[in-house]
Amino acid sequence: MIQALNRALHDAMAADGSVVVFGEDVGPLGGVFRVTDGLTATFGENRCFDTPLAESGIVGMAVGMAMNGLRPVVEMQFDAFAFPAFEQIVSHVAKLANRTRGRVRLPMVIRVPYGGGIGGVEHHSDSSEAYYAHTPGLLVVTPATNTDAYGLLRAAIEHPDPVVFLEPKRQYFTREELDPEPAVPPIGRAVVRRDGRDATLIAYGPSVPVALAAAEQAATEGRDLGVVDLRSIVPFDDETVTAAVRRTGRAVVVAEAPGFASVASEIAARVSERCFHHLEAPVRRVTGFDVPYPPPRLEQHHLPGVDRILDAVDDLQWEIA
Repeated sequence: MIQALNRALHDAMAADGSVVVFGEDVGPLGGVFRVTDGLTATFGENRCFDTPLAESGIVGMAVGMAMNGLRPVVEMQFDAFAFPAFEQIVSHVAKLANRTRGRVRLPMVIRVPYGGGIGGVEHHSDSSEAYYAHTPGLLVVTPATNTDAYGLLRAAIEHPDPVVFLEPKRQYFTREELDPEPAVPPIGRAVVRRDGRDATLIAYGPSVPVALAAAEQAATEGRDLGVVDLRSIVPFDDETVTAAVRRTGRAVVVAEAPGFASVASEIAARVSERCFHHLEAPVRRVTGFDVPYPPPRLEQHHLPGVDRILDAVDDLQWEIA
């Protein structure tokens, strides 16, 4: 996925001279995860450069650049490192278009490596999507495949409004042949990764491969589970999700973030409201626990896994089928 993201940035910068990339160590070093590797050498220090360790300043500078005709793409080194920039994001990035009745829009992308599964500690493994999704004025997307990483990042950079681009760190080193030729998946459209008859697993970002693994395991036990990959949290694709759940009558939402007041909670509510007369059982959630992110030796218990997902599937009132 790192190479897919790097290529997306390279291709966007080559296609549009207004695209600039900056953040902590993204210049000659190429970023902590090397997502920006080679961009400074190719496009020069004026288009890909390092900043001080000041996330609020990084986002604030991006706001000014976007207001004056550039398309900034900034990197927050780790998910929770973005919190010092939250005031800029909530008070200005998200609101400027509404504040000016659409006369000033901000075509900018905030890249945030997020999620666990890499043996990191707190501030390095958080899932902060709920904060952004709860803030009107922001688009929030997260890829689960390398092809989507390329396509969604190109779409985010071309979008006229601010996009929070959440990159699942545990997917960074996945190997998957990149095909950049297919049409860029539009922001706001989910995709059915696996068709199923018995129940629907709804996931996004790092939880999609886990959901697919659970569906594979369930198939060996006689249950046919479908998997929907949201790709876009905001805007939310009710049409695809609702159609998938109505076909099966059962749903489990899978996400790494703590479950209380979460994106998973919002999904469960939307599905319950729109599919109520089709459901055979209450919508279940399998999420991280409502605790600060645990130390590495405990994260395997915190993160949703195949066993926890299948336990939730077992609880979907099969006795009435």
